[in-house]
Amino acid sequence: MTARQGQGTTAPPSADGAPPARPGSGPAPGLTDIRVPRDASPAAPGTPPLTVSVCRDTAGFGALRAQWDRLYGRCAEVTPFQSHAWLYSWWLSYGDGRRGRLRVVTVRRGGELVAAAPLMVTYRPWPVLTGLGGAITDYTDVLVDESDPAHAAALTDGLRRLARTALIDLREVRPGAAAERVYAAWPGPRRQLADSVCLELPGLPMDELIARVGSSRGQRIRSNLRKLDAAGVEERAVPPLEVPAAVETMLRLHLLQWEGRGVTPEHVRPRFAEHLTRAARQMVASGDAAVTEFRLGGEVVAANLTVLCPALTGGYLYGAHPDLRSTKVDVTTLLMRHGVQQTYGGGRAALSLLRGAEPHKFHWRPEYVTNRRLLLSGRPLAGLLLTRAALAGARTRLAATAKRRLPALRAWRARLNDRLARRSRS
Repeated sequence: MTARQGQGTTAPPSADGAPPARPGSGPAPGLTDIRVPRDASPAAPGTPPLTVSVCRDTAGFGALRAQWDRLYGRCAEVTPFQSHAWLYSWWLSYGDGRRGRLRVVTVRRGGELVAAAPLMVTYRPWPVLTGLGGAITDYTDVLVDESDPAHAAALTDGLRRLARTALIDLREVRPGAAAERVYAAWPGPRRQLADSVCLELPGLPMDELIARVGSSRGQRIRSNLRKLDAAGVEERAVPPLEVPAAVETMLRLHLLQWEGRGVTPEHVRPRFAEHLTRAARQMVASGDAAVTEFRLGGEVVAANLTVLCPALTGGYLYGAHPDLRSTKVDVTTLLMRHGVQQTYGGGRAALSLLRGAEPHKFHWRPEYVTNRRLLLSGRPLAGLLLTRAALAGARTRLAATAKRRLPALRAWRARLNDRLARRSRS
């Protein structure tokens, strides 16, 4: 597609997935039109104008699926956490009860979706627009068809209109994400903070990754690989129709694996299982994820879910039976071998271990990739933005200090998580 110069004029609002409405017909149900100012450089003759709208209801968001999937396929930097399957499923499980909170900003040209920002409004205590996906989503971003700079400009202007009455707080923005271009073009108050660290390995074959860790560690990894082969561990890619049962097995193994060691309470809640089952089935069918079972003696002893896109393979969640500790099967090596196959074999640039600094990840000498937190507002809310940025920075420093000086806090937190997890199951 040839890039066109200029944003163009504002067309009447269009229904999700439908041609632009007739003049005077008003916005489609669940959509609020945002009028975008005319650009000084009009669109080329015959080029359909841009329409910016806000989707505020669940049915309208669901109806976006086909267009969203096409836009997602044209975005080079997005991750599977920006797929419609992941975001819509998350909203159904985590957000649908919050009536009137959905705010999905959409930009269309000639009825086709060319940019989108999946957001919701919360009150903390003032209105804040945050990305869909919440704490269980490792990367947040907006979607922009980069074939025309006007698409990002229109999305930025639509967000600026919403920012008149609410802060925008985008957490876990991966370096190079489209949201960074919105931030760079933002005309009002803004702040950028460090967010979570994701550990990554380059998309190299196993031999080259082993060479990075040094001779002593490398020898142990090669020994573990030989033990895996000798044990006869079998890998099985789960087809879409069998994903629900496989996710149930994975979550059961995950709970067994972490029992008594501080399982994340959210991972045992019904809403998490509901969301993960629904999203994973669609994502496996579309190639945006893979669920793998590892069998020993015909029994599933481990299972994991990885997210897949051209830029990376991401190890999202796994479960392994505690009895594997008494065998010669090293679970970390098992999962890493599988991840390397998916990454290098699939021509992907990186194997992301996603968020979390578990000790076993550092054995592979990963690279540190720090996500960003982007705060945006209109000028009337500049004071609130500065306050939120200052509080976020203080919390980050306090957490770092506690982690460094109070190691007993980890044990206390693990016991608390176990208690919360048992309460969630009861």
